[in-house]
Amino acid sequence: MDTSKLNRVLEWVIYILGYTFILMIVSLIFKNTIHIDYRYYGLYALLTTLIIYIINKTIKPFIVQLTLPITALTLGIFYPFINVLILKAVDLIMFDHFDINGIFMSFLVAILISLMNIILDKAIINPLLGKD
Repeated sequence: MDTSKLNRVLEWVIYILGYTFILMIVSLIFKNTIHIDYRYYGLYALLTTLIIYIINKTIKPFIVQLTLPITALTLGIFYPFINVLILKAVDLIMFDHFDINGIFMSFLVAILISLMNIILDKAIINPLLGKD
C-alpha cells in the first residue's frame, strides 16, 4: 500500500473517531434530546457515526441540491435542518440504539455538532495530519 492511500485511510480513521467522540459528548450534554444506548455506548456511537458518514457522502449532496432554493431564500438557515433530517434518518435506522427527540433541540444539536466538527478539524485533525 503506498503512502498516499495509507494517509487517506489514517485521515478517515481519525475523522471517524473524532466525530464519534463529538457525538458521545453531545449525547451526554443533551441527554433529553440525543440518546445512545448505554449497553455498548462506544460501539453504538461509532456505528451511528459511520451511518451518518455514509449518508453525508451519498445522499446529502442530492438533498442539498434539491433544497438549494429554500436554503438561499432563508439565507442558509435551512441548511442545519438537512442535518436534522439526516439525524432523524439515522434514528430510524438504529431503532432504539440511537434516539433523537424534538425538532428545535435537534436543530440546536445539529448546529453544535457542526461547530464542534469545525473545531476538531482546525485544532486537532489538520495539525495532526500536517494540513494548513
